[in-house]
Amino acid sequence: MSAANKEIKRITTHVLQSMKDKGEKIAMLTAYDYSMAKILDAAGIDILLVGDSASNVMAGHETTLPITLDQMIYHAQSVIRGVERAFVVVDLPFGSYQGNSTKALNSAISIMKESGAHAVKLEGGSEIEESVRRILSAGVPVMGHLGLTPQSIYKFGTYTVRAKEEAEAQKLMEDAIVLQEAGCFAIVLEKIPAVLAKKVAETVKIPVIGIGAGKDVDGQVLVIHDMLGITKDFHPRFLRRYLNLFEVIQTAVENYIGDVKKADFPNEEEQY
Repeated sequence: MSAANKEIKRITTHVLQSMKDKGEKIAMLTAYDYSMAKILDAAGIDILLVGDSASNVMAGHETTLPITLDQMIYHAQSVIRGVERAFVVVDLPFGSYQGNSTKALNSAISIMKESGAHAVKLEGGSEIEESVRRILSAGVPVMGHLGLTPQSIYKFGTYTVRAKEEAEAQKLMEDAIVLQEAGCFAIVLEKIPAVLAKKVAETVKIPVIGIGAGKDVDGQVLVIHDMLGITKDFHPRFLRRYLNLFEVIQTAVENYIGDVKKADFPNEEEQY
């Protein structure tokens, strides 16, 4: 049975801040389509992230870089139609905000106007501060993202744990404070040491959502395809698979094929 607080009719940034203040953990998952969003919303998920990970799990790309702003808007539109309670955040994709705060503002406005989403998420720290402030000036809530930032994968050259060295850890801490002061309502920390993530969550006043960042943050996020076992070749330490849908779906399809081949489907009760 879900432990979600069903008394909350609609999750907002105010509700999320209240959850942190009360010590109530925040549950976040990705979603990319109407049907899945409807299921996750009915289960009581707090935040749905329309992630640029759609580039990987929906389109089959190796990285998140190829997905476009228009494609993100399409996925966001689909998710919003399935949601009544959850707070929906949309990733600004690679190339839609980096190095140009005016472009960042225009991208955020396009997402909000065309999809009806509730907030956007940007990767980076002090280098995106101007963009964060400009987007917020238009009344658009912004979630930050520090640590492993997949849009910068070619800069890092690896998906390994970030901020293990003191200098990078100090920079991450400073960036978290910059994002808070710029006005972000929350920050995602991806694949960093648990001790550092705990320190960040204790230092900043806004909610901190972790993925591969330990248990001492304010909430957790996973990619829905990974959590449900739809993907099968991705095995990071932080991932807990709650189902093995790859095998379940494969078996169901094999059974369907078999029934069709032997003319068992449809039977007398399954036709007009």
